[in-house]
Amino acid sequence: MKLDRRALLVAAAVSAPALVRPAFGAPDADVAAAVARFATLPANASCLVEADHPERPWKASHVPDALLFVGSAVKTFILAQYLRDVEAGRLSEDEQKSIDAAVRSPGSPVFLNLTGTTPARSVLEAMIAHSDNTATDVALAAVGVERVRALIAEAGLSRTRIPASTRRLFSYLAGEAEGVDLGWDGMKRMATGSLPGPARSPRNERETMVSTADEMVRWYRRALKGEFFQKPGTLTEFKRIQAMADAIALVVPPDTAAYAKGGSIDWQDFHCFSLPGQMIVRGIPVTFCFTINWTGPDDSVAPMFGLLRERVADVLRQAAAAV
Repeated sequence: MKLDRRALLVAAAVSAPALVRPAFGAPDADVAAAVARFATLPANASCLVEADHPERPWKASHVPDALLFVGSAVKTFILAQYLRDVEAGRLSEDEQKSIDAAVRSPGSPVFLNLTGTTPARSVLEAMIAHSDNTATDVALAAVGVERVRALIAEAGLSRTRIPASTRRLFSYLAGEAEGVDLGWDGMKRMATGSLPGPARSPRNERETMVSTADEMVRWYRRALKGEFFQKPGTLTEFKRIQAMADAIALVVPPDTAAYAKGGSIDWQDFHCFSLPGQMIVRGIPVTFCFTINWTGPDDSVAPMFGLLRERVADVLRQAAAAV
């Protein structure tokens, strides 16, 4: 069972002030055609692309307000709140964080088999670069889930939701009561198919990771301008870590600055890929989010991923050409 296939995607930097920028116009015909091809994917698909060209801003979309499961894409909010706490002196990126069974979670390509301590900086990098869920739960415990949710509310993202932890999410999906953490032993039993109750959908009203393309694009446009940080160095660190996502190279045009965090899940017959972020083309921010949810057998995942990668890369290539 694959709980969190690592992310995909991209983004970066500065957009012109909304008060002086013209309203978004229609996209280039090639961009519109590429978005239309993305929309034909055999899944519940949603996307939004916005180019902050100072003279000719444009956007293209397909049902951008659809509320879908976005998986680890929400880890961008955890990173931002952690860095805000570093900025305020509450936390430090140099402090040692414990990695052990008390925090271990499935879907942890970096920390799954390690025990000991590591700097918080490495925890944050593992969370974004490799979508490590153990790292995510360590970072989330340090800042507190309610404070991350407060940041999401501060950003005006009323439909975006995050779980209390990845282990609490997996426990709930496996049929456990809300608020219960099955622990690492429970996670191992779950991986063998032993569930405490009827499996639940990742799209639920209790423990979930959902958002819309519209909200994720709004977040990246503002966060990458530094609107949620007090110091320039904090924004620099936020960008540095978000630029580490390995999916960037899969879909962003070569030699293009990009910062992002995507997400995915394979749970029972439910699957998701989500790709939010921003790229900078000749100094112009192009912010986007692509998300698909679908149900199907496990053997549908690889071909769907191939199609998604092809269609997203096509949209981003056409968007880069259009600015």
